[in-house]
Amino acid sequence: MKKLHGNTSGLKADQIRRITNLYRRKIPPRYLVTPDLARELFSLSTEISRQIGLLVNRQGKVDYVIVGDDKHIVIPDISHYRTAADRLKGLKCVHTHLDKEPLTRDDLTDLALLQLDFMAAIVKAEGAHEWQAHAGHIMPGDGSGVPYKVLDPLPPDGLENGCDQIIDAIEDELAQTGVLRKTDRGERAILVSVSTQPRTMALESLAELEALAGASNISVVDTVLQQRKKVDARFLMGRGKLGDLAILALQKGVNLLIFDQELNPSQIRSIADHVELKVIDRTQLILDIFARRARSREGKLQVEHAQLKYLLPRLATQNTAMSRLTGGIGGRGPGETKLEINRRRVRDRIARLEKSLAAVKKQRNQQKSRRGKKGLPVISIIGYTNAGKSTLLNTLTHSEVPARDHLFMTLDPTSRRMRFPRDEEVIITDTVGFIRDLPKELMVAFRATLEELESADLFVHVIDISNPRYEDHIKAVERILRDLKLDQTPMIYALNKQDRVAPETAANIGRSTGGIPVSANDAGTLMPLIEAMEENTAHVNGHM
Repeated sequence: MKKLHGNTSGLKADQIRRITNLYRRKIPPRYLVTPDLARELFSLSTEISRQIGLLVNRQGKVDYVIVGDDKHIVIPDISHYRTAADRLKGLKCVHTHLDKEPLTRDDLTDLALLQLDFMAAIVKAEGAHEWQAHAGHIMPGDGSGVPYKVLDPLPPDGLENGCDQIIDAIEDELAQTGVLRKTDRGERAILVSVSTQPRTMALESLAELEALAGASNISVVDTVLQQRKKVDARFLMGRGKLGDLAILALQKGVNLLIFDQELNPSQIRSIADHVELKVIDRTQLILDIFARRARSREGKLQVEHAQLKYLLPRLATQNTAMSRLTGGIGGRGPGETKLEINRRRVRDRIARLEKSLAAVKKQRNQQKSRRGKKGLPVISIIGYTNAGKSTLLNTLTHSEVPARDHLFMTLDPTSRRMRFPRDEEVIITDTVGFIRDLPKELMVAFRATLEELESADLFVHVIDISNPRYEDHIKAVERILRDLKLDQTPMIYALNKQDRVAPETAANIGRSTGGIPVSANDAGTLMPLIEAMEENTAHVNGHM
C-alpha cells in the first residue's frame, strides 16, 4: 500500500482507506482532472475538513496523495523528478480548498518554485454546480508581463481542456528560450539584491556586481532589486518574490542567480533547493574571478586557500551552487561519511596551503630585507580595482604589465625600478585592487601580498574620478588600509582619467581632495605626480 503524506492524525480507518484508494485513480492526459475524481476529492475533503492534494504525472498516474489541514497542504520533496532550465517538472498538483477561495499566492508560488505543469484547486461553487476547478500554469515569455496564467473557473463538464497540449506548447516555447541560452558563451545570470539600504546605494552596488559578472564572463540577463525593512533569515526575499524570480529565470533561460549580499550556508541551500538553479553570492563571484586571473604559484595558492576557507562551512549544501569550488580535493578514508571525508580533505588541504603561504611570507621578508640593504625607497600603487593602477605603472616605468578595462586584472604584485629626474632610483609596486567589502577569506589569503604594502615608504592612491562613485571607492580603500594598520603611511592621490571629465570638474576634485589630476596612459600629464612622488620619498628617506 502506498504511503499517505501529510497530516493523517485523527482520521478514521475507513477515511484513511478511501483516501489511500485515490492512488488507484488515473487521469487521461487531456483532462486537468476527471469529474468523478474531482467530485470524490471534494467530498472526502469536506468530510474530514482538511485539504487533500494529488500529484499526478504525465501518464495520468497519481504519484502522491497528500492530506493537509483546513488551510493548506505541504508538497513533499520531489527534487528527484526531472528538472531543466527549459522543462517543467512533469507533475501537476490537484488539491481542494474548503471554501470558495481560488488559487492562492502560496499555490502560485509552489507552481513557480517547483516548475509544476499545472496547479489546480477544487472549490465550492455557486449556482447549479456543487464545485468548480480553478487552475493556472506558468506563462512563457520575456518576463515583462505576469509570469503565470490563471484560467477562468472550470465547471465539472469543462475539465477536458487539452491539458497535455497546453503543457507541450509551454515546453516548446521554453525550449526556444533554451536554444538561445545554449548559443550564448558562458553562463546566463540574474543579479539579485535584497537590500535595506536606500535605493540609490543598492543600485550602485548592483552596477558593481554587474561589472564583476562581466569580469567572470557571465552574461547578465536581468537584475532584480527588492528593498525590505528586514531581510528574510531563510530566503533573504519573501517566498512569493522568490517564486516570481524562479519563473523569470525559467522564462529567460537563466541557469545562475548571483546575490549581491553574502549568503550563509543555510541560505544558499534554502534558495537553491527552492529555485533549482545554481546560486552564488558576491563573495563567491569575486573568488571565481581571482581563480581565473591568478597566474603565479603564489597567486594560485592564495586563491585556493580563500576558496577552501569559503567552502568548508558550506560543504553540507546539497546543490550545484558549489560546483565551481568542489573539484579534486584529497583521497578517501575508511569509515567516514562522504561529508566527513570532504571536510577532512578540505581541512588537510588548507593546512598544507597555509604552510606554503608561510614559506611565501618568509621569502617575501628576505626579498624586503635585501631591498632594504640597497636603500631604495618603495612606492606602492594602490586603489580601487579597475582604477588604472597597472596602466600608471606601465607609463611610469615603460613596462608592459597586463592592463585591461576589467576588474582584478592584477592579482600578483609587480615591482619595477624607476629613475626620478634628479637621478634617484625608487622601486614602484603594483598590488591587487581593492573593492568594497573585500571578502574576509581574500583578506586572510592575500595577507602575504598585502603585507608587501608594509614596506612602502609612500602610497600612490589611484582614483578613477570619471566614476560617479569615486568618493565611496576612496572610503573603501582607506577602510582596508585601516584594517591592515597601514593608514599612517604617507599618501598621494592620483586623480586618474581626467580626460573623461570636464577640466573644471577635475580641478574641483583636485582642490577638495588635495590630489593631482592625471591620465595614466598619457605620460605628458604625469610630471606633477612624479615631482610629488620624488619630494615625498626624498623627505621620507632624509635626503632633503
